[in-house]
Amino acid sequence: MQDWQNTFGRARGPDPSRRLLLGAGGALALPAAARAQGGSQGAYPSRPVQVVVTYAAGGTGDVLARLVAERIRGPLGQNVVVENRSGGTGTIGTGYVVRAVPDGHTLVFAQTSEIAIAPRFMPNLPYDPAKDLVPVALVADVTLGLVVNAASPYRSVADLLAEARRRPGGITFASSGTGTPGHFAAEVLALRGGAPMVHVPYRGGGPALADLLGGHVGFFFSGLPAAIPHVREGRLRLLAVSTARRVEASPETPTVQEGGVPDFDLSLWGGFFAPAGTPAPVVGRLNEEINRAIADPAIRGRIVQEGGIVTANTPDEFRAFTARELLKYAAVIASTGVRPE
Repeated sequence: MQDWQNTFGRARGPDPSRRLLLGAGGALALPAAARAQGGSQGAYPSRPVQVVVTYAAGGTGDVLARLVAERIRGPLGQNVVVENRSGGTGTIGTGYVVRAVPDGHTLVFAQTSEIAIAPRFMPNLPYDPAKDLVPVALVADVTLGLVVNAASPYRSVADLLAEARRRPGGITFASSGTGTPGHFAAEVLALRGGAPMVHVPYRGGGPALADLLGGHVGFFFSGLPAAIPHVREGRLRLLAVSTARRVEASPETPTVQEGGVPDFDLSLWGGFFAPAGTPAPVVGRLNEEINRAIADPAIRGRIVQEGGIVTANTPDEFRAFTARELLKYAAVIASTGVRPE
């Protein structure tokens, strides 16, 4: 597989650790004629645009993709259809889009797992994101929330770790799939907290949340956009957030670091990609419309209030961002010793 650091190192973009918030000005400013054309493909779009979400309905990626799809269909003048193709920790849906005609009519809303984790975690990955996909637009960097069922006895990270130490292997945790950020967040928690726990993988955040709500698993590091509604309804309890700082969506909630686990700072991000070979004017048009969508106060406000950080940028900046994420998760994979199940 092509070395990702070399591939992405040529691009320059904002440091993701700063989570730079760019406004609509971060969009590519293409001439109207160029925006309207898809290179040799003629007027773009000429038919409905398909957006593949790589996990089951109800998860964080599904929530974000549908918010943006609803907003861009008007400016594009075509319907934007969201389709869930789950499985393989996001790689099945991603692989489907890799094989699609590169004309901008098939996109994937991909997340950390299938872009920054899978290349270093999954053997025989059927695609190379660096060569087979074109970054279009990063939508949001999303905080993970450590959530438990409202009936759970755990009211803090310290409570959870104390019980896990008392009963090694007696507490289960859900994930959106093996090798997802939520999976690694729980593994890092267990490792640094000296508290062995049992992983229960699902085919997306929606099914994982359903079983947590049903009381079938102990906890879940969920993307906050998917979990916050259940927290506000009183069905789940939010013990901590995964980032180094507290978030606007729930400022009273401590971080995992504040709960006694040092150097804990992991998150989930998601954005749009197109098959390699998609004409640059088409990528630019999509980038512009997606950036405009997430700059909309209603959409931006909803994402922020549910734990996301809106990040409008150019395709090159998005490419550089993914390179840095790959390096970060390579270190996490090595430290936890987790292997594909």
